[in-house]
Amino acid sequence: MNKEQYVQNCSRLRDNKGYKLSKHILSSLRGYRKNRTDKLPVIWLETSDSGDNNISFMNTTYPYLGQVFEEMIDLLYSNTFMAAQGEDALEVLQNLTHFRKGEYTLVVEGAIPTRDNGIYNIVFETAEKKLTALEAVQWLGGLAKYIVTIGTCASFGGFTAARPNITAAVAVSAVIDKEVIKVSGCPANPEWFVGTLAHLLMYGKPELDELGRPSLFYGFTIHRHCQRRSYFDRGEFAEKLGDIECMFSQGCVGPRTGADCPYRQWICESWPVEANTPCIGCTNPDFPDGSTPFFTPLPEKREDRPGTELAYQQGYTDQIVEEIGKKQVKEGVEEDE
Repeated sequence: MNKEQYVQNCSRLRDNKGYKLSKHILSSLRGYRKNRTDKLPVIWLETSDSGDNNISFMNTTYPYLGQVFEEMIDLLYSNTFMAAQGEDALEVLQNLTHFRKGEYTLVVEGAIPTRDNGIYNIVFETAEKKLTALEAVQWLGGLAKYIVTIGTCASFGGFTAARPNITAAVAVSAVIDKEVIKVSGCPANPEWFVGTLAHLLMYGKPELDELGRPSLFYGFTIHRHCQRRSYFDRGEFAEKLGDIECMFSQGCVGPRTGADCPYRQWICESWPVEANTPCIGCTNPDFPDGSTPFFTPLPEKREDRPGTELAYQQGYTDQIVEEIGKKQVKEGVEEDE
């Protein structure tokens, strides 16, 4: 199966009922590995975050976690998943950077504190030194073939960098001069992450949107494919949470949020709007500050949204985010072709 067919099927099978997309990914990988024995070498580094993305990843269903490890990735190092600790873990990491330089994919989960030379997040400590997340990402990222961020904290700063951001936390892309593939979300849907890793293994870097996210998962807005879209088109809006009408009036950020949640759903079961909760825009670069107050209508959020120090540090100024938002709103409210 070639790259174009894979990308088309990721879109065509996005509802994943009966795990059709998952079966497609697994069968594609098995076909790929008939002639090759290599898996995607991965170093996974968790920094400042809530730990939600590795939990989301562990909830991946068909392929289950064991299948991902057995058939897709070779997890070489993880300060969360591995058994080795301290100097033993550091020795593993040092050997990898020597013998697998330029081969591995660095996965980063969490934002990077930068104040006081990054001392507010220590990845590991030995008798000789403390290695900060800032140092680790710059060291490991500089030697990696690909850098993938999982979650909005690593991709854009997220909750870790929300006001008042006392640790001056920033996205991974703000501390390393190298392309970063951003799988944003709070947490990221496991299929976005597993699908991205599968693409890297079989075809290399996927097509990215203007924010550096894989277009095959973030190419359309939530609003465009929302099951409550017809209510919006008729101007019928919920008066309170729990009503069946469009929740734009209750703070939904779907018109400017790129993600395929309405069809992808979570573990093939549900998603926020189906559970009577507005989309809070967790994949966006200005999340969460740009989505708050969560239950305030979008026009009022946008007028009240501050230009944070974080946005300027990462290059996502108010003007850039505003232009992206306008573009997404325009695309989201157009009729489907």
